Amino acid sequence: MWSKKSRGDKVFDIVLISISLLIILVIAYPLYFVIIASFSQPEAVLGGKLRLLPVGFNLESYKMVLTERKVWVGYRNTLLYTVFGTFINLVLTTLAAYALSRKDMPWRTPLTFIISFTMLFGGGMIPVYMVVRNLHLTDTPWAMVIPNAIATYNLLVMKNYFQSSIPEELQEAAAIDGCSHFKTLMKVVLPLSTPILAVIVLFYAVGHWNAFFNAVIYLRNQELFPLQIVLRDILLQNSLEAVGGDLTGMYEKVMRGETMKYALIIVASAPVIIMYPFVQKYFVKGIMVGAIKG
Repeated sequence: MWSKKSRGDKVFDIVLISISLLIILVIAYPLYFVIIASFSQPEAVLGGKLRLLPVGFNLESYKMVLTERKVWVGYRNTLLYTVFGTFINLVLTTLAAYALSRKDMPWRTPLTFIISFTMLFGGGMIPVYMVVRNLHLTDTPWAMVIPNAIATYNLLVMKNYFQSSIPEELQEAAAIDGCSHFKTLMKVVLPLSTPILAVIVLFYAVGHWNAFFNAVIYLRNQELFPLQIVLRDILLQNSLEAVGGDLTGMYEKVMRGETMKYALIIVASAPVIIMYPFVQKYFVKGIMVGAIKG
């Protein structure tokens, strides 16, 4: 096949591959640097001696991170918020998307317009906070999962997927067989919607895992803090100790904070990085069909 291509096509392929490899290198090397820096001596990291392999391999930074009780509390809270929050997101988004995708849904077009309009204009931070406070959700786990129960973009992507990828004849056949709308959704639509379900789960799960702003606004109890807030507090604490400590211990604290920073990044990112390969094969298909067609 390569021999049949014209010279111009070969040059184009070479240039395209070269640019792609360059982009991959630019994106991948910072992540690789974080990994090797978390396993290296602090002096080597600050001295700029890292290139391709760890220098002075050690696990002290991970020991310091994992011996912090607050890290495990944050992990527990983030896991709970991610699992239950994603479940709530998926249930509500699926039900709303299925209803809006059906042609026999009354007022479907105006409702879709109203929902889409919220992507352009919102109530603002203060009104939303007042609503959450008046519902007595502040300083409770519900504050991390209820205010963002449905993402408009994800709802529209799933709605478009149902419209373009699920044959209407199947739903009509299910209705003739006596299936209710709920049974049609469970028995016909969802089994054919694995790609979009995987994409929506990934979007919502990553959002909950990285949740930071809502916790700052709504939570005061440290036992409810998610992992991102805990990691921020640890970094700030180490920085303040280094600045306010005596000169003899300042160097050691700076070194400890430098390696802990990279270890914290790995600890916070590892679950999402591990999860992504399991849904990657559905990602492109689901997002392209759901976002373009319909």
